[in-house]
Amino acid sequence: MSDIEGVYEDLEADVSLEEFREAVEAKVEQMGGLADEETAAMLVAHEVGESEVGGIADIEPGMEEAKFVAKVISIGEVRTFERDGEDEDGQVVNVEVADETGSVRAAFWDDHAEAAIEELEAGQVLRIKGRPKEGFSGVEVSVDDVEPDDETEIDVQVSDTYTVEDLSLGLSNVNLVGLILDTDSVRTFDRDDGSEGKVSNLVLGDSTGRIRVTLWDEQADLATELEAGTTVEVIDGYVKDRDGTLELHVGNRGAVEAVDEEVEYVPESTPIDDLEIDQTVDIAGVVRSADPKRTFDRDDGSEGQVRNIRVQDATGDIRVALWGEKADTDVGPGDEVALGDVEIQDGWQDDLEASAGWQSTITILESESSDSGAGETDASGSTDANAGLSAFAGDDGSGEDTADTADLETDTDSDSDSDEPSDGEELEFTGVVVQAGDPIVLDDGETTMSVATDADVGLGEEVTARGVVRDGRLEANDVF
Repeated sequence: MSDIEGVYEDLEADVSLEEFREAVEAKVEQMGGLADEETAAMLVAHEVGESEVGGIADIEPGMEEAKFVAKVISIGEVRTFERDGEDEDGQVVNVEVADETGSVRAAFWDDHAEAAIEELEAGQVLRIKGRPKEGFSGVEVSVDDVEPDDETEIDVQVSDTYTVEDLSLGLSNVNLVGLILDTDSVRTFDRDDGSEGKVSNLVLGDSTGRIRVTLWDEQADLATELEAGTTVEVIDGYVKDRDGTLELHVGNRGAVEAVDEEVEYVPESTPIDDLEIDQTVDIAGVVRSADPKRTFDRDDGSEGQVRNIRVQDATGDIRVALWGEKADTDVGPGDEVALGDVEIQDGWQDDLEASAGWQSTITILESESSDSGAGETDASGSTDANAGLSAFAGDDGSGEDTADTADLETDTDSDSDSDEPSDGEELEFTGVVVQAGDPIVLDDGETTMSVATDADVGLGEEVTARGVVRDGRLEANDVF
């Protein structure tokens, strides 16, 4: 066995012995006789091993070369361009390829571009060698060599239109139809070249999940033109990672258009009774109370705003702080809501509370109070947020509200009218402040009571109000 064959046997890379011999001979010649065949073989083996990647997810812009196997997802159009100092135009075709770890855009140049148009088709598996670089939508590979691989199977879906569940890091040319769950304001920023850029966000949902959509420059204003509840199609988006979460981005080459299609979005939520501190979760339920919006000064001198609401599901209730623009959301008592990506934190008197910031979504759901199976929790422990959340606020299933949730006057069952205080009755009521405003609302764990008082109380305080009931409200003489 020759020295070359001995090194080749230990090589864990997909390269033929003939190709390896040719590379070793070229290395010997390149070294000008400073290395024998065995040394050159070891150098080549090291270079080959470094360029062979385990999957597309391992490709990085700093690599000199990458070799990988991937399936063709889509083939772009040929683009021609002028080369400096040359009479003949160049041409390039962008081909989207993917494996089980992710996807990447591969740029086929000149002769490879012609072959891509004439010979490639979606679903074909290729063995690619190329140079990674940072491109418009993430890492791209400039192809140096490519050949078909009919033996390797890659389990990747080839689709013209994706669902949220289908998306993976690096995908481009993505078309996706979804329901707008939330919108954001347009923000401006300065680029390194001195120009001004614009960016905004939408959140889209479909039957498989939801995703944040980032709109750049010419597309950014769409966030103020489109409303929650509108069905749209994202055209030619690309998938990127933000803090471990996938996002769909739309630049000047893409578009977002309203379409006349029905899209089902059924959020799955964590029961409130199961929440734990430091989680980021989805919750859903009925808004029991809502405080006025408050403004405050930040340390940097800017002004912030927050609004507290209390949300109840079949298992319990929790205070939710709506920060920034989320505080402007038009939501009030009786609304059925789904809150996505809220952070569970330690609140007042060791109670848990949820925080809804810029990354959170607030979706007001349509009431389905007549749905007899409402509010049930499935085997996975997730609550179907669309399944009759009004049952949490005292609906008896007949389709008529048995408690006046809009005024938060009581949370008692409709079958026990005799338990409600009568007009003119003197009453002492002790509970936790769940709405600090005019009026305040107290909750004793079973019933809520609206209290008219000038007393200064804070959310979460336990107080006792004593006075006379007028029109279902306690007009308090004393609050202590």
